[in-house]
Amino acid sequence: MGNDKIVDQVAGAVVAGHLSAESGENIKKTFVGGKEGSLEQVSLGALVGAGEWGELSDRFFRRLAFGTGGLRGRTIGQVVTDAERGRVAELGRPEFPAVGTNCMNYENVARATEGLVNYLKKSFPKEVPSVVFAHDTRFFSNEFAKLAARTVVAAGGTAYLFAEDRSTPELSFAVRYLGAQAGVVVTASHNPSHDNGYKVYFSDGAQIVEPHASGIIREVESVLEPEVNPQAKAGGKVVRIGKEIDEVYLEALQELVIEGEMLKKEGTNLRVVFTPLHGTGVRIAPHLLERAGVKVSLVKEQAVGDGRFPTVKSPNPENGEALAMGIEQAKREKADLVVATDPDGDRMGVAVRDGSGNYPLLTGNQIGSLLAAYRMERMRARGWIPPGQEKSCCLIKTFVTTDLQKELARSAGMKCVETLTGFKYIGEKLGVYEKEAGGRGKMGAEEWRKKRMEKSTFFVFGGEESYGYSGGDFVRDKDANGATLMLAEVAAWAKSHGRNLLEEMDEIYRKHGLYLEKLGTLEMPGAEGAKQIAQAVGSYQKSPPELWGGRKVVGVQDYEKGLHRDVDGKEIPKERMLMFDLGEGYRVAVRASGTEPKMKCYFFGKRNVGANEDLAKAKRELAGEIEKLWEWTRQDAVRRAQAV
Repeated sequence: MGNDKIVDQVAGAVVAGHLSAESGENIKKTFVGGKEGSLEQVSLGALVGAGEWGELSDRFFRRLAFGTGGLRGRTIGQVVTDAERGRVAELGRPEFPAVGTNCMNYENVARATEGLVNYLKKSFPKEVPSVVFAHDTRFFSNEFAKLAARTVVAAGGTAYLFAEDRSTPELSFAVRYLGAQAGVVVTASHNPSHDNGYKVYFSDGAQIVEPHASGIIREVESVLEPEVNPQAKAGGKVVRIGKEIDEVYLEALQELVIEGEMLKKEGTNLRVVFTPLHGTGVRIAPHLLERAGVKVSLVKEQAVGDGRFPTVKSPNPENGEALAMGIEQAKREKADLVVATDPDGDRMGVAVRDGSGNYPLLTGNQIGSLLAAYRMERMRARGWIPPGQEKSCCLIKTFVTTDLQKELARSAGMKCVETLTGFKYIGEKLGVYEKEAGGRGKMGAEEWRKKRMEKSTFFVFGGEESYGYSGGDFVRDKDANGATLMLAEVAAWAKSHGRNLLEEMDEIYRKHGLYLEKLGTLEMPGAEGAKQIAQAVGSYQKSPPELWGGRKVVGVQDYEKGLHRDVDGKEIPKERMLMFDLGEGYRVAVRASGTEPKMKCYFFGKRNVGANEDLAKAKRELAGEIEKLWEWTRQDAVRRAQAV
C-alpha cells in the first residue's frame, strides 16, 4: 500500500469519526517521519490496511503523558503487528514494543530521559547529571532501563545501573545512598503484563512532587525528536551496581525490628510461604526473613522472573487469586502466613491461617492497622518513645486509608498526618521532617530517633490502603521488603501469645471500634474510557447527589478547590478528589486513578462494638451496608459517565 494512500485512509477515518483529529495527526506525523520500511511505517501500514481504527485510536489519541510521577502505558498492543512481533523473543515476547505516541516504547523512554536530564542540568548547574536506574521483570524493562542509562551517558552524566532486576524501594534507597540527583525505576507495578512504566525519583529518594514534577514535565514536553540510539559522550559513564547495594539495604532494614530478641526466639516457630509473583521481591524479602530466623518456604513456580506472569491472572497481591498458589502450598505445609509482593516489590498482600485451617486474606487497611498498632505499642513499651514524647511522633496515611489508623494515633497521643493518594506525599513529608531535624549524617538508629523527637517529628509508621507500607525514613516509598519483615515480627509476637493476626485484628476492633472499608473500581480503558472517567468525576464535582444510596450527604470536601492544610499547617496540593460525608461514620471518596484506566470509589463505615457483642455479626451487617452503597454508586457512576 503506497504512502499517500495510507495518509488518505487515515484522513478519511478522521472524517468518518473513526479517529479523532489528534489521533489522525499523530499517526500522520509518525508515519511520514518514519524511514522507508521502518518498524513505524510497516506497523502503521498493517493496522491502517486492516482498518484497526480502535487500536490506532488507543495508540495515538495523545502523546503518552509524563504525569506527576512519570510514564505508564501499554508496551504491547492489543493487536500486535507482524513487524512488532518480529523474531519472537524469550517467553514469547514480541521483538519490539508497540508503535504509537501513547505507547510505552523506546521513543517515549528516550524523550522522558532527555527531559529529566535537561531538568537536572538546570537544577544542579555545577554538577554532571547522575541518575540511578532499576527495572522490574516486565517485558522490555531491561531494554528500557539500558536505553535510559545510555541517554544519561550521552549527556556526559553518570548512570548507576542495576545489573539485574531490583525492587522500587531498593531504587529509592540507592538514590540516597549513592548521592545521586535522581532515580528511575522501569515498572508498571502490579498492572497487567502488557503494560510498562517509568517512575522518577528526585535526590531525596522520593517520587517527584512539586515544583520538580512540573519542571520535569515542561522539559519532557519540549523534547520533540528524542534520540533512541544515543552515543556516549566524553565524561559520561555507566556504573554497574547490584549486590553491594543489596547488602547495605538489607542492613538498613534491620532497623525496622523492635523486639529483636523475641523475633529471634519465636521466629523459628513461625512458618511463612512467600511468593514474589514472578517479580523482584525474591531478591531481598526471603533473605531478610531468613536472617531474622523465620522459616521461609518459596513458591518455586512463582520465584522466577517472568514478564508474562503466567501463573496468575494479574500480579496484584490485592487480589486473592494472585495468592491462590501460595495458599495451596501453605495448606500442605500448615504455614502461618502467605505473603505476596508485586512485580516491583513495593506492595504486599497477606493471607493468614485461621483456627479452621483456612487462609482468609487481610485487606490493605487491616495490614496497615496491625503494623501501626503493634509499632506504636511496642515502641512505647520498649522506651523508644518516652512518656510525654508521643506528641513528637506521627503516623502518616492517605485520606482514603482507614480512619482506624487515625484513631490508633489519637489514642496513643500521636499526630496523624493525612496526605493525598500516592506514597510520594508520604515520602515528601519524611523529607520535611529530616530537614527540620538537621539531617541524619552517620547517626545510628537510636540517636537519629531521639534527634527527630527533639527537633522535628519521629516517623513511627506510614501506609496506604492499596497495600503499601513503610516503617523507616531511609526508604522514601512504600516497601514490601520492609513490610514483610515488620509483619513477620507482629505475627511472631501474636503467636508467642497464642493468637494469630486475625485475632489480633479483632482485639483492635473491640478496643477502638469496628472500621470496615471497600474499594469499588469502574474500568474504562482507551481513549473513550479516559473521557468517560473525566466526565463522571467532573459530574460528581459539579452536581453532587443530595442522597447517596439512601443516606443524606452532610458534607463534601473538594480537594481541587479551596485551600486545604494538613495537621502541620502545610498546604495540600490540588487534586480532583471528592470526599462525601454521609454521617454516622460513613463516607465515600471518588477519584480517577493516576496510573490505571479506572475510576475509584472508596467506602468507609464504622460502628462501636462492645466486649461481648457478636463481632462476626457486626462485621456482616456493616459490610452489607457498605455493599449497598457500592451497588448504588456503580449504577450512578455509569450513568454519569455515559451521560450525553
